[in-house]
Amino acid sequence: MFALQSGSNGNCIFVEAGGVRLLIDAGISGVQMEQRLAAHGVRPDEIDALLISHDHRDHAQCMGIYQRKLGIPVYVTAPTLQAARRRTKLGLIDDVCCFTAGESMQLGSVTVETIPTPHDGADGVAFVIDDGRCRLGVMTDLGHVFAGLEEVMLSLDAVLLESNYDPQMLKDGPYPAFLQERIEGPGGHLSNLDAAGLLQRAFQSRLRWACLGHLSEYNNHPAVALQTHRAVLGERCLLRLASRHMPSDMFVL
Repeated sequence: MFALQSGSNGNCIFVEAGGVRLLIDAGISGVQMEQRLAAHGVRPDEIDALLISHDHRDHAQCMGIYQRKLGIPVYVTAPTLQAARRRTKLGLIDDVCCFTAGESMQLGSVTVETIPTPHDGADGVAFVIDDGRCRLGVMTDLGHVFAGLEEVMLSLDAVLLESNYDPQMLKDGPYPAFLQERIEGPGGHLSNLDAAGLLQRAFQSRLRWACLGHLSEYNNHPAVALQTHRAVLGERCLLRLASRHMPSDMFVL
């Protein structure tokens, strides 16, 4: 797995499992997508499917471009697709596979579990990719620590988890009050401390590593996020970071 980019300026994650190669979300341009795949030696024609988590532009705006460029199916819920079309011009999408939030899908040898989230998109989900050997979670834009989330986390071997904001930086930052309330509210994002609490329990189970993603540009900083997580988790837990601006390293299980 590696993050091509992770943040409110655009999200796209590459996952390879069981011989299946997936992109999760399409929030960066088609050119950026191809260049950042190439940085890790991945050819665009090797991608098997695109999964869309929710309708917000930083996750969905380029799904039509990816589908047309790569000739791959787009897996998305019907409400997410409809809402994304209202938000942006997606263009023609020839190959759409609609799933229902909460169901599991079989893509080749890989099972993709979809976890409904309370984030304020139309019909958002997080994903768990299971190849029968390892379970990887791609868990961003979660809203809050909702019922059942901890159980999912305890089942994972690795995770890309949102660690979006530091409460004090949010309070002192440039966002107006209504936007601060949205981010901290039940349909917003997880704070560094929220994420660290989830990881603390998961690392006591089977989790091997975690990649912190979707860090806010104004309300967080990589050093602040890591400091908060280290204060909760200690130094032994393996933590990585996904950048808002460039591809991450390739992370392997």
